[in-house]
Amino acid sequence: MDFRLTPEQEALKKEFDAFFREEMKKAPPMAAGENVYDKDEPFAFHCHLAREMGKRGWLSMAWPKAYGGRDAPIIEQVLFNEVRGYHRAQGVDIQGVCMLAPTLFAAGSEEQKQEHLPHIARGERFWCQGWSEPNAGSDLASLTAKAQRVGDEYIINGQKTWTSNAHRAHWCFVLVRTDPNQARHRGLSFLLVDMKTPGITVKPLLAMDGGHHFNEVYFDDVRVPVGNRVGEENKGWYVTLMTMNFERTSIGAFAEAQKDIEDLAQFCRETKRNGRPLADDPIVRRKLADLATATEVGRTMAYNAAWLQTKGDLPADKASAIKVFATELAEKIAFTGCDIVGLESQIEFGSKWAPLAGRFAHAYQNCLPLKIGGGASEIQRTIIATRGLGLPRSD
Repeated sequence: MDFRLTPEQEALKKEFDAFFREEMKKAPPMAAGENVYDKDEPFAFHCHLAREMGKRGWLSMAWPKAYGGRDAPIIEQVLFNEVRGYHRAQGVDIQGVCMLAPTLFAAGSEEQKQEHLPHIARGERFWCQGWSEPNAGSDLASLTAKAQRVGDEYIINGQKTWTSNAHRAHWCFVLVRTDPNQARHRGLSFLLVDMKTPGITVKPLLAMDGGHHFNEVYFDDVRVPVGNRVGEENKGWYVTLMTMNFERTSIGAFAEAQKDIEDLAQFCRETKRNGRPLADDPIVRRKLADLATATEVGRTMAYNAAWLQTKGDLPADKASAIKVFATELAEKIAFTGCDIVGLESQIEFGSKWAPLAGRFAHAYQNCLPLKIGGGASEIQRTIIATRGLGLPRSD
Protein backbone atom coordinates (compact mmCIF):
# COMPACT_ATOMS: atom_id res chain seq x y z
CA MET A 1 0.00 0.00 0.00
CA ASP A 2 1.20 3.50 -0.88
CA PHE A 3 0.01 6.09 1.63
CA ARG A 4 1.29 9.09 -0.31
CA LEU A 5 -1.46 11.41 -1.52
CA THR A 6 -1.60 12.94 -4.97
CA PRO A 7 -1.45 16.76 -5.26
CA GLU A 8 -5.19 16.75 -5.97
CA GLN A 9 -5.89 14.73 -2.84
CA GLU A 10 -3.68 17.02 -0.76
CA ALA A 11 -5.62 20.02 -2.06
CA LEU A 12 -8.92 18.32 -1.24
CA LYS A 13 -7.72 17.55 2.28
CA LYS A 14 -6.79 21.22 2.76
CA GLU A 15 -10.26 22.22 1.54
CA PHE A 16 -11.88 19.94 4.13
CA ASP A 17 -9.57 21.26 6.84
CA ALA A 18 -10.32 24.91 6.05
CA PHE A 19 -14.07 24.26 6.09
CA PHE A 20 -14.07 22.50 9.46
CA ARG A 21 -11.70 24.98 11.09
CA GLU A 22 -14.11 27.78 10.21
CA GLU A 23 -17.36 25.94 10.97
CA MET A 24 -16.22 24.53 14.31
CA LYS A 25 -15.69 28.06 15.60
CA LYS A 26 -19.50 28.25 15.71
CA ALA A 27 -19.94 24.92 17.52
CA PRO A 28 -21.85 24.98 20.84
CA PRO A 29 -19.80 23.65 23.80
CA MET A 30 -21.72 20.37 23.94
CA ALA A 31 -21.66 19.61 20.20
CA ALA A 32 -19.61 16.42 20.45
CA GLY A 33 -20.39 12.74 20.03
CA GLU A 34 -23.93 11.67 20.81
CA ASN A 35 -24.46 14.87 22.78
CA VAL A 36 -25.69 16.40 19.55
CA TYR A 37 -28.92 14.43 19.97
CA ASP A 38 -29.52 15.60 23.54
CA LYS A 39 -30.06 19.37 23.54
CA ASP A 40 -31.70 21.46 20.84
CA GLU A 41 -28.75 23.82 20.26
CA PRO A 42 -26.14 21.11 19.51
CA PHE A 43 -28.67 19.24 17.37
CA ALA A 44 -29.42 22.39 15.37
CA PHE A 45 -25.68 22.77 14.72
CA HIS A 46 -25.49 19.09 13.73
CA CYS A 47 -28.30 19.68 11.20
CA HIS A 48 -26.58 22.84 9.92
CA LEU A 49 -23.33 20.97 9.30
CA ALA A 50 -25.20 18.11 7.62
CA ARG A 51 -26.86 20.49 5.16
CA GLU A 52 -23.61 22.36 4.45
CA MET A 53 -21.72 19.14 3.80
CA GLY A 54 -24.64 17.85 1.75
CA LYS A 55 -24.53 20.96 -0.46
CA ARG A 56 -20.88 20.25 -1.21
CA GLY A 57 -21.54 16.59 -1.95
CA TRP A 58 -19.21 15.49 0.84
CA LEU A 59 -21.60 13.06 2.53
CA SER A 60 -21.81 10.95 -0.60
CA MET A 61 -18.58 11.53 -2.50
CA ALA A 62 -18.07 7.92 -3.59
CA TRP A 63 -21.72 7.33 -4.52
CA PRO A 64 -22.96 7.25 -8.12
CA LYS A 65 -24.20 10.61 -9.40
CA ALA A 66 -27.64 9.11 -10.03
CA TYR A 67 -28.21 8.93 -6.26
CA GLY A 68 -26.69 12.25 -5.21
CA GLY A 69 -23.03 11.27 -5.23
CA ARG A 70 -19.96 12.46 -7.15
CA ASP A 71 -18.55 9.15 -8.42
CA ALA A 72 -15.34 10.04 -6.58
CA PRO A 73 -12.71 7.45 -5.61
CA ILE A 74 -13.34 6.00 -2.16
CA ILE A 75 -10.04 7.46 -0.93
CA GLU A 76 -11.61 10.93 -1.15
CA GLN A 77 -14.42 9.82 1.17
CA VAL A 78 -11.80 8.37 3.51
CA LEU A 79 -9.90 11.67 3.56
CA PHE A 80 -13.12 13.52 4.33
CA ASN A 81 -13.92 11.17 7.22
CA GLU A 82 -10.40 11.51 8.56
CA VAL A 83 -10.37 15.32 8.54
CA ARG A 84 -13.88 15.50 9.99
CA GLY A 85 -12.90 13.12 12.78
CA TYR A 86 -9.79 15.15 13.58
CA HIS A 87 -11.93 18.26 14.08
CA ARG A 88 -14.52 16.29 16.10
CA ALA A 89 -17.15 17.68 13.76
CA GLN A 90 -20.65 16.26 13.69
CA GLY A 91 -23.09 16.58 10.79
CA VAL A 92 -22.81 13.01 9.54
CA ASP A 93 -25.80 10.82 10.33
CA ILE A 94 -23.90 7.60 11.02
CA GLN A 95 -26.93 5.33 10.75
CA GLY A 96 -28.00 6.83 7.42
CA VAL A 97 -24.75 7.74 5.67
CA CYS A 98 -22.42 5.03 6.95
CA MET A 99 -24.76 2.10 7.58
CA LEU A 100 -28.02 2.21 5.63
CA ALA A 101 -26.78 3.85 2.42
CA PRO A 102 -24.15 1.19 1.60
CA THR A 103 -26.69 -1.47 2.56
CA LEU A 104 -29.18 -0.07 0.05
CA PHE A 105 -26.50 -0.03 -2.64
CA ALA A 106 -25.82 -3.71 -1.95
CA ALA A 107 -29.32 -5.06 -1.28
CA GLY A 108 -31.95 -2.34 -1.78
CA SER A 109 -34.45 -2.06 -4.60
CA GLU A 110 -34.19 0.70 -7.19
CA GLU A 111 -37.26 2.36 -5.68
CA GLN A 112 -35.66 2.34 -2.22
CA LYS A 113 -32.45 3.86 -3.56
CA GLN A 114 -34.31 6.62 -5.40
CA GLU A 115 -36.50 7.35 -2.38
CA HIS A 116 -33.87 7.51 0.35
CA LEU A 117 -30.35 8.04 -0.97
CA PRO A 118 -30.77 11.60 -2.34
CA HIS A 119 -32.27 12.74 0.99
CA ILE A 120 -29.37 11.17 2.90
CA ALA A 121 -26.85 12.72 0.50
CA ARG A 122 -28.33 16.18 1.09
CA GLY A 123 -28.14 15.76 4.87
CA GLU A 124 -31.87 16.16 5.32
CA ARG A 125 -33.05 12.70 6.38
CA PHE A 126 -31.74 11.14 9.62
CA TRP A 127 -32.04 7.48 10.59
CA CYS A 128 -32.00 5.30 13.68
CA GLN A 129 -31.36 1.58 14.07
CA GLY A 130 -34.09 -0.68 15.50
CA TRP A 131 -32.21 -3.83 16.41
CA SER A 132 -31.60 -4.39 20.14
CA GLU A 133 -34.42 -5.47 22.44
CA PRO A 134 -34.65 -5.92 26.23
CA ASN A 135 -33.74 -9.60 25.81
CA ALA A 136 -31.84 -9.44 22.53
CA GLY A 137 -28.61 -7.48 22.49
CA SER A 138 -25.41 -9.36 21.73
CA ASP A 139 -27.64 -12.35 20.99
CA LEU A 140 -29.56 -10.33 18.42
CA ALA A 141 -31.02 -13.38 16.69
CA SER A 142 -33.22 -14.04 19.74
CA LEU A 143 -35.30 -10.92 19.06
CA THR A 144 -39.08 -11.19 19.40
CA ALA A 145 -40.48 -8.06 17.71
CA LYS A 146 -42.71 -9.44 14.98
CA ALA A 147 -44.14 -8.30 11.68
CA GLN A 148 -47.19 -10.08 10.31
CA ARG A 149 -47.79 -9.78 6.60
CA VAL A 150 -51.32 -8.77 5.66
CA GLY A 151 -51.73 -8.13 1.93
CA ASP A 152 -49.29 -5.44 0.83
CA GLU A 153 -48.33 -4.46 4.38
CA TYR A 154 -46.49 -5.71 7.42
CA ILE A 155 -47.99 -5.02 10.84
CA ILE A 156 -45.21 -4.59 13.41
CA ASN A 157 -45.60 -5.20 17.14
CA GLY A 158 -42.82 -5.24 19.71
CA GLN A 159 -40.18 -3.19 21.48
CA LYS A 160 -36.68 -1.99 20.63
CA THR A 161 -34.25 -0.51 23.13
CA TRP A 162 -30.95 1.41 23.28
CA THR A 163 -32.01 3.08 20.05
CA SER A 164 -29.69 6.04 19.50
CA ASN A 165 -31.28 9.16 18.01
CA ALA A 166 -34.81 7.70 17.79
CA HIS A 167 -36.24 10.94 19.22
CA ARG A 168 -34.58 12.92 16.40
CA ALA A 169 -34.68 10.46 13.49
CA HIS A 170 -37.02 10.68 10.53
CA TRP A 171 -36.78 6.99 9.64
CA CYS A 172 -35.69 3.72 11.26
CA PHE A 173 -34.34 0.47 9.82
CA VAL A 174 -35.80 -2.35 11.89
CA LEU A 175 -35.05 -6.05 12.19
CA VAL A 176 -38.20 -8.05 12.94
CA ARG A 177 -39.37 -11.65 12.98
CA THR A 178 -41.64 -12.36 10.01
CA ASP A 179 -41.80 -16.14 10.43
CA PRO A 180 -42.21 -17.29 14.07
CA ASN A 181 -41.91 -20.92 13.00
CA GLN A 182 -38.28 -20.48 12.00
CA ALA A 183 -35.60 -20.34 14.67
CA ARG A 184 -33.11 -17.60 15.45
CA HIS A 185 -31.36 -16.17 12.37
CA ARG A 186 -33.99 -17.56 10.03
CA GLY A 187 -37.35 -15.90 9.71
CA LEU A 188 -36.08 -12.32 10.17
CA SER A 189 -36.72 -9.41 7.81
CA PHE A 190 -35.15 -5.95 7.42
CA LEU A 191 -37.75 -3.16 7.14
CA LEU A 192 -37.58 0.61 6.61
CA VAL A 193 -40.05 2.47 8.82
CA ASP A 194 -41.11 6.12 8.74
CA MET A 195 -40.96 7.34 12.35
CA LYS A 196 -44.14 9.37 11.80
CA THR A 197 -46.13 6.18 11.23
CA PRO A 198 -49.05 5.83 13.70
CA GLY A 199 -48.39 3.36 16.51
CA ILE A 200 -44.75 4.30 17.21
CA THR A 201 -43.93 5.54 20.73
CA VAL A 202 -40.45 6.77 21.71
CA LYS A 203 -39.39 6.99 25.37
CA PRO A 204 -36.00 8.28 26.62
CA LEU A 205 -33.30 6.15 28.24
CA LEU A 206 -30.93 8.51 30.04
CA ALA A 207 -27.20 7.78 29.97
CA MET A 208 -24.77 7.84 32.91
CA ASP A 209 -24.09 11.52 32.31
CA GLY A 210 -27.81 12.33 32.21
CA GLY A 211 -27.80 12.82 28.47
CA HIS A 212 -30.67 11.75 26.25
CA HIS A 213 -29.00 9.74 23.49
CA PHE A 214 -30.77 6.40 23.83
CA ASN A 215 -34.43 5.48 23.62
CA GLU A 216 -36.96 2.73 23.91
CA VAL A 217 -39.17 2.41 20.84
CA TYR A 218 -42.56 0.68 20.97
CA PHE A 219 -44.39 -0.58 17.89
CA ASP A 220 -48.14 -1.12 18.28
CA ASP A 221 -49.83 -2.30 15.08
CA VAL A 222 -47.46 -0.21 12.96
CA ARG A 223 -48.26 -0.68 9.27
CA VAL A 224 -45.35 -0.72 6.82
CA PRO A 225 -45.58 -1.32 3.05
CA VAL A 226 -44.04 -4.56 1.82
CA GLY A 227 -42.04 -2.39 -0.58
CA ASN A 228 -40.09 -1.12 2.44
CA ARG A 229 -38.46 -4.51 2.97
CA VAL A 230 -34.76 -4.64 2.08
CA GLY A 231 -33.79 -8.01 0.64
CA GLU A 232 -35.89 -11.14 0.70
CA GLU A 233 -38.52 -11.96 3.30
CA ASN A 234 -37.12 -14.06 6.17
CA LYS A 235 -33.54 -13.37 5.03
CA GLY A 236 -33.02 -10.08 6.82
CA TRP A 237 -30.21 -11.51 8.94
CA TYR A 238 -27.89 -11.52 5.93
CA VAL A 239 -28.75 -7.89 5.21
CA THR A 240 -28.07 -7.05 8.86
CA LEU A 241 -24.64 -8.70 8.79
CA MET A 242 -23.80 -6.54 5.81
CA THR A 243 -24.92 -3.41 7.66
CA MET A 244 -22.88 -4.37 10.72
CA ASN A 245 -19.72 -4.57 8.62
CA PHE A 246 -20.27 -1.07 7.31
CA GLU A 247 -20.84 0.19 10.89
CA ARG A 248 -17.60 -1.27 12.22
CA THR A 249 -15.09 0.47 9.96
CA SER A 250 -14.26 4.14 10.40
CA ILE A 251 -11.06 6.09 10.07
CA GLY A 252 -12.70 9.05 11.81
CA ALA A 253 -12.32 7.37 15.20
CA PHE A 254 -8.55 7.19 14.80
CA ALA A 255 -8.30 10.78 13.56
CA GLU A 256 -10.22 11.90 16.65
CA ALA A 257 -7.85 9.82 18.78
CA GLN A 258 -4.90 11.58 17.15
CA LYS A 259 -6.37 14.98 18.06
CA ASP A 260 -6.97 13.86 21.65
CA ILE A 261 -3.34 12.76 21.97
CA GLU A 262 -2.08 16.02 20.46
CA ASP A 263 -4.20 18.02 22.91
CA LEU A 264 -2.96 15.94 25.84
CA ALA A 265 0.64 16.45 24.73
CA GLN A 266 0.10 20.22 24.57
CA PHE A 267 -1.53 20.15 28.02
CA CYS A 268 1.55 18.35 29.36
CA ARG A 269 3.86 20.98 27.88
CA GLU A 270 1.90 23.79 29.52
CA THR A 271 1.11 22.22 32.90
CA LYS A 272 3.52 21.84 35.80
CA ARG A 273 3.40 19.33 38.64
CA ASN A 274 5.88 19.55 41.51
CA GLY A 275 7.57 22.45 39.74
CA ARG A 276 8.25 20.57 36.49
CA PRO A 277 6.29 20.29 33.23
CA LEU A 278 4.26 17.11 32.97
CA ALA A 279 5.97 16.59 29.62
CA ASP A 280 9.20 15.83 31.51
CA ASP A 281 7.63 12.92 33.40
CA PRO A 282 8.88 9.68 31.79
CA ILE A 283 5.71 7.79 32.75
CA VAL A 284 3.51 10.40 31.06
CA ARG A 285 5.74 10.43 27.99
CA ARG A 286 5.60 6.64 27.72
CA LYS A 287 1.80 6.57 28.02
CA LEU A 288 1.36 9.16 25.29
CA ALA A 289 3.88 7.40 23.06
CA ASP A 290 2.00 4.11 23.46
CA LEU A 291 -1.29 5.79 22.54
CA ALA A 292 0.26 7.51 19.53
CA THR A 293 1.67 4.18 18.32
CA ALA A 294 -1.68 2.43 18.72
CA THR A 295 -3.46 5.25 16.90
CA GLU A 296 -1.14 4.93 13.90
CA VAL A 297 -1.76 1.17 13.85
CA GLY A 298 -5.51 1.77 13.87
CA ARG A 299 -5.24 4.34 11.09
CA THR A 300 -3.38 1.80 8.97
CA MET A 301 -6.07 -0.80 9.64
CA ALA A 302 -8.78 1.66 8.57
CA TYR A 303 -6.94 2.56 5.36
CA ASN A 304 -6.54 -1.14 4.61
CA ALA A 305 -10.30 -1.63 5.11
CA ALA A 306 -11.00 1.21 2.67
CA TRP A 307 -8.67 -0.40 0.13
CA LEU A 308 -10.45 -3.74 0.55
CA GLN A 309 -13.78 -2.01 -0.04
CA THR A 310 -12.51 -0.67 -3.37
CA LYS A 311 -11.91 -4.31 -4.30
CA GLY A 312 -15.45 -5.21 -3.27
CA ASP A 313 -14.26 -7.32 -0.37
CA LEU A 314 -14.25 -6.49 3.34
CA PRO A 315 -14.14 -9.70 5.40
CA ALA A 316 -16.15 -9.62 8.61
CA ASP A 317 -13.11 -10.42 10.73
CA LYS A 318 -11.30 -7.32 9.40
CA ALA A 319 -14.27 -5.10 10.26
CA SER A 320 -14.52 -6.68 13.71
CA ALA A 321 -10.82 -6.14 14.36
CA ILE A 322 -11.14 -2.43 13.60
CA LYS A 323 -14.20 -2.14 15.83
CA VAL A 324 -12.45 -3.78 18.79
CA PHE A 325 -9.25 -1.81 18.29
CA ALA A 326 -10.99 1.57 17.90
CA THR A 327 -13.32 1.27 20.89
CA GLU A 328 -10.68 -0.11 23.23
CA LEU A 329 -8.25 2.61 22.13
CA ALA A 330 -10.93 5.21 22.93
CA GLU A 331 -11.19 3.70 26.41
CA LYS A 332 -7.41 3.83 26.93
CA ILE A 333 -7.28 7.47 25.81
CA ALA A 334 -10.14 8.41 28.14
CA PHE A 335 -8.50 6.68 31.11
CA THR A 336 -5.09 8.18 30.35
CA GLY A 337 -6.57 11.64 29.84
CA CYS A 338 -8.30 11.56 33.23
CA ASP A 339 -5.13 10.25 34.84
CA ILE A 340 -2.94 13.01 33.36
CA VAL A 341 -5.37 15.88 33.97
CA GLY A 342 -6.02 14.67 37.51
CA LEU A 343 -8.89 15.63 39.81
CA GLU A 344 -9.82 18.60 37.64
CA SER A 345 -10.77 16.18 34.88
CA GLN A 346 -14.02 15.62 36.81
CA ILE A 347 -15.26 19.18 36.24
CA GLU A 348 -18.44 19.12 34.17
CA PHE A 349 -18.08 18.60 30.44
CA GLY A 350 -18.25 21.91 28.61
CA SER A 351 -17.52 24.04 31.69
CA LYS A 352 -15.20 27.00 31.12
CA TRP A 353 -13.34 25.91 34.28
CA ALA A 354 -12.62 22.40 33.02
CA PRO A 355 -9.16 21.66 31.59
CA LEU A 356 -9.56 20.52 27.99
CA ALA A 357 -13.29 21.27 28.34
CA GLY A 358 -13.77 18.23 30.60
CA ARG A 359 -13.59 16.05 27.53
CA PHE A 360 -11.83 13.07 29.06
CA ALA A 361 -14.16 12.51 32.02
CA HIS A 362 -17.03 12.72 29.56
CA ALA A 363 -15.28 10.20 27.32
CA TYR A 364 -14.63 8.02 30.38
CA GLN A 365 -18.38 7.88 31.05
CA ASN A 366 -19.23 7.10 27.45
CA CYS A 367 -16.50 4.65 26.41
CA LEU A 368 -18.22 1.56 27.84
CA PRO A 369 -21.24 1.83 25.49
CA LEU A 370 -18.81 2.13 22.58
CA LYS A 371 -17.53 -1.37 23.35
CA ILE A 372 -21.08 -2.74 23.42
CA GLY A 373 -22.94 -0.90 20.64
CA GLY A 374 -22.67 -2.46 17.19
CA GLY A 375 -21.73 -5.79 18.74
CA ALA A 376 -19.86 -6.22 22.01
CA SER A 377 -16.09 -6.70 21.96
CA GLU A 378 -16.56 -10.32 23.08
CA ILE A 379 -18.71 -10.98 20.01
CA GLN A 380 -16.16 -9.27 17.76
CA ARG A 381 -13.38 -11.46 19.14
CA THR A 382 -15.48 -14.54 18.43
CA ILE A 383 -15.87 -13.40 14.80
CA ILE A 384 -12.12 -12.81 14.52
CA ALA A 385 -11.39 -16.25 15.98
CA THR A 386 -13.90 -18.20 13.89
CA ARG A 387 -14.00 -16.39 10.54
CA GLY A 388 -10.51 -14.94 10.60
CA LEU A 389 -8.50 -17.75 12.20
CA GLY A 390 -10.77 -20.67 11.39
CA LEU A 391 -11.10 -21.74 15.02
CA PRO A 392 -14.15 -23.77 16.06
CA ARG A 393 -17.09 -22.11 17.77
CA SER A 394 -17.27 -22.68 21.51
CA ASP A 395 -20.26 -24.63 22.81
